[in-house]
Amino acid sequence: MMKLEIKNASLGYHRTMILQNVNMELHTGETICVLGRNGSGKTTLFRTLLGLLPLQSGEILLDGRNLSSWNRTQFARKVAYVPQARSLPFPFTVMDVVLFGRTSHLKPFASPGKEDKAIAEWCLDKLNIIHLRKRVFTQLSGGEQQMVIVARALAQQPSFLVMDEPTSSLDFGNQIKIIRQVNELKDESLGILMATHSPDHAFMCDAKVAVVQEQKVMVQGDCKEVITEELLKEIYGADIRIHALTHNAILSRKICIPEI
Repeated sequence: MMKLEIKNASLGYHRTMILQNVNMELHTGETICVLGRNGSGKTTLFRTLLGLLPLQSGEILLDGRNLSSWNRTQFARKVAYVPQARSLPFPFTVMDVVLFGRTSHLKPFASPGKEDKAIAEWCLDKLNIIHLRKRVFTQLSGGEQQMVIVARALAQQPSFLVMDEPTSSLDFGNQIKIIRQVNELKDESLGILMATHSPDHAFMCDAKVAVVQEQKVMVQGDCKEVITEELLKEIYGADIRIHALTHNAILSRKICIPEI
């Protein structure tokens, strides 16, 4: 089991502090959903965790080693990123986009080989989008593009997957597909850190939760214990009721219903 850890960290841009005294642990085989309003610092947290923004203070550890001791290639073999934005400047095919995920496994100036292409096809097949492999990425729907970006991240063969609002702008059906894949990947021992605006996603993933608010990670824990009607009122400023949804005698989960 590997661990990605943030310890006593302050995060921000230059002299602007966004989050302070952040402590968080993500293990392989578990999902953490990060909840919070727009502008609360979720993306700053992710960008710092990925090494795209410098830490203001504290440390980030991957497998017990400080982030600064990992070079970018080593890090990319362990941690993959699924961003919000899906735009690409050139009309690459889906297969080309997924093969970009193999870059960290290639020698300098080397081209993907048979093994890399086989891994890319396996990732596409796993996400049930193998039929798109010859399509032009820019001609796909938003949901299809997002699934391709997830496939690209999987092609890195990482231990951790960082997903910044992966269901944003997707229709309901494609949101369900993404959440289903998150659950399958967790069951296959990936550690997943996912920002979302929907507390229902945390229940659907049976995830741990970290709530970002007022320049800090306000609360962390199991979704069934952490997500309360009072907490949702505090985060979103809306009255939201939580109900138990029973599928059968064994399986049940909670759902959020806003008061209109």
